[in-house]
Amino acid sequence: MANNDLKMGQNDDLSLRQNQSTGSGQNHNLVAAPGENFSYLEMCDAKLDMSLDKLDNDLGLEDTKSRREAFSEAQEHDLALEDNNLLNFAENKLCMDGNNNLSVDQDNAGIGFRGDELVVTFQNHGFGTSESRELAIMGTQDFDDELDWVPAENQDMQIVPVSNMSVGQPQPAVSPPVSQSMALVTVPDHELKVGQEFPDARSCRRALRAAAIALRFEMQTVKSDKTRFTAKCASEGCPWRIHAAKLSNSPTFTIRTIHDAHTCDGINHLGHQQASVQWVSDTMGQHLKENPFCKPKEILEEIHRIHGITLTYKQAWRGRERYVASIRGSFEEEYRLLPLYCDQIRSTNPGSIAVVYGNPIDNSFERLFIAFQASIYGFLNACPPLIGLDRYSLKSKYLGTLLLAGAFDGDGDLFPLAFGVVNEENDDNWMWFLSELRNLLESNTGNMPKLTIISSRQKGILDAVEANFPTAFHGYCMLHLIECFRKDFNSSMLVNMFWEAAYALTANEFEQKMSLIQDMSSEAASWIRKFPQEQWATAHFEGRRFGHLTTNVVESLSTWLQEASGLPIVQMIESMRRQLMICFNERREKSVEWESVLVPYAEKQVCDAIEKAPTCQVIRATNSEFEVLSSEGSFIVDVHARRCTCFGWQLNGLPCSHAVAALLCCRQNVVRFAESFFTVGTYRKAYSQTIHPVPDRSLWQGMLEGFQNNKEQGGLIINPPKGLRPPGQPKKRRVRKEDSSNPKRIVHCSRCNQTGHFRTTCSAPM
Repeated sequence: MANNDLKMGQNDDLSLRQNQSTGSGQNHNLVAAPGENFSYLEMCDAKLDMSLDKLDNDLGLEDTKSRREAFSEAQEHDLALEDNNLLNFAENKLCMDGNNNLSVDQDNAGIGFRGDELVVTFQNHGFGTSESRELAIMGTQDFDDELDWVPAENQDMQIVPVSNMSVGQPQPAVSPPVSQSMALVTVPDHELKVGQEFPDARSCRRALRAAAIALRFEMQTVKSDKTRFTAKCASEGCPWRIHAAKLSNSPTFTIRTIHDAHTCDGINHLGHQQASVQWVSDTMGQHLKENPFCKPKEILEEIHRIHGITLTYKQAWRGRERYVASIRGSFEEEYRLLPLYCDQIRSTNPGSIAVVYGNPIDNSFERLFIAFQASIYGFLNACPPLIGLDRYSLKSKYLGTLLLAGAFDGDGDLFPLAFGVVNEENDDNWMWFLSELRNLLESNTGNMPKLTIISSRQKGILDAVEANFPTAFHGYCMLHLIECFRKDFNSSMLVNMFWEAAYALTANEFEQKMSLIQDMSSEAASWIRKFPQEQWATAHFEGRRFGHLTTNVVESLSTWLQEASGLPIVQMIESMRRQLMICFNERREKSVEWESVLVPYAEKQVCDAIEKAPTCQVIRATNSEFEVLSSEGSFIVDVHARRCTCFGWQLNGLPCSHAVAALLCCRQNVVRFAESFFTVGTYRKAYSQTIHPVPDRSLWQGMLEGFQNNKEQGGLIINPPKGLRPPGQPKKRRVRKEDSSNPKRIVHCSRCNQTGHFRTTCSAPM
């Protein structure tokens, strides 16, 4: 008799193999996969051998050869549960009932549990009678505890047959048909019976659809209306048919008739007719709720794992989008709510600016500008006069760009000032955005401070800054310059030297850095010098950048923007408002714990300068003027004017090491000579105002129609913008202008010796 190994794999796979032969005294082993407990299995090994000996006595078999013949018919085929949990034997069902009995429904053999016994059952043919015999292995402990495999109660683990094979006959090696049930799954009870009731027609159709998917057959609708629903099996010739109808004077649907069982083999192709986009949305709703950024590929894997069917990527993507739309609401409706939402912002946050503009022809959305009063007050009263401009492309259903204006607080963190949403980024929209920003500043202060603005080199921004802030100092963002520089000169050493030249405080130090770049690469030096040095180099910049050479707006708000940019527009603004509200409150509470006079950033800079001060020699000229000698050279410090010839004090707003040495020499408090916005008191003032929440839309959404009809309140209707984002739009390859004139390469066919095509596309006759 062949040696039958019962094996439990890593995924609780059960297999009955016949790859070894045994003689008298040989063991039939229960084999556990790596990581399982062998002690119990080895005990069962011995008991199996004893049971075989007992079976020999019952059957009157005296030798191993007879025993092998007795089992040969029952063990001619393989029973296997592979790692992917597919039971690959002919028309068998492996199930575990409520009594934890595992059985194989087969003509000749079976295996199962009875209490603590592992029972192998086979039909005895060939000894003159046909009777059932059992091979029992007594267990002293629960098998479930040993293997940690306890199925849910009243649930069957069903495996779809993959081929029609006659038991007891050798089978040829043929490729099985396509099977989607590549995983052993546990499904709820989808039994359909006459008299079963559903709350309404929709629930009835959903239940039948779920049953068809769970039981691996496709259903074709015959009739479907408000009072009845009739469907049949989609497989040709299968008699299965079901009819449900509505009860009188009630929306309840009930199953009236179910004709015959299935005679088909179920589905043998990928996909499922009943697995619609709505089914994907309903099925994966909970999963998407817990994982809102779940990708379509993960949805496909989850559906295959639970339901055993394979869908397309587009079905998963559309199902996710439909669920998101059901939760987030309509993108189109959000644009219509914009005027009323702006009114709610102005009401709950007095002094804030929230305006929306539409196209005068068709009222399609064009521009939106929002600045909260708390941000305006904090910037004008407690922040350095420095503004960074940046933009971020939205990832929502409609095309659009978010324009951002941010300042910096005393601790060096970004201080959001204002933002705008436009239908597209162009010169006109940048001109509009900066004009709104200018009006904001002028209306809140009598004498607008002389600003320093940092932005990219985009021509639309340069013209808009020149038109709206003619007296402002405009500098280039070094991050954008470095990105362009890296494309032409991919050298980390050159990039670092470029940064050092930008941070140089004096003209001599700047020229030294540029000379090093010139010696290393004359082309790189020429590339850098084609940009006006007064626009990016600290040593030649006329304004004060306070150590900020980059806009750093998008990088600082990247987490906010990633979460909000794909939402409908009102929800996007609400998400950013909540983030601002949380940020203001957290920084306000954080500053309460500070006990020093200066904010942590400024305090660290001053402490570093104090540590270097003892190495300097101070020579006093007058009560306010000093000459300071250090390893770097000789510097002149004017305490009253708060100036040092190293330019560190006046450019950064904090005393440099030379100034600290002079202040300590005349016994002055160093902290008093720092700019006011570096103090903790001013920092608290920056976040003293509150960004108030906006009421839930359920409280004001019903006012939309009345608000739109009220022209005195500026009511207007805003329609969605014209630009729709194509799903999965590929990135376009950017072609440089200088390369556009290059002639195209002429292709040559090696088959017909003609030009203009390849051999694979040649249509010339042979």
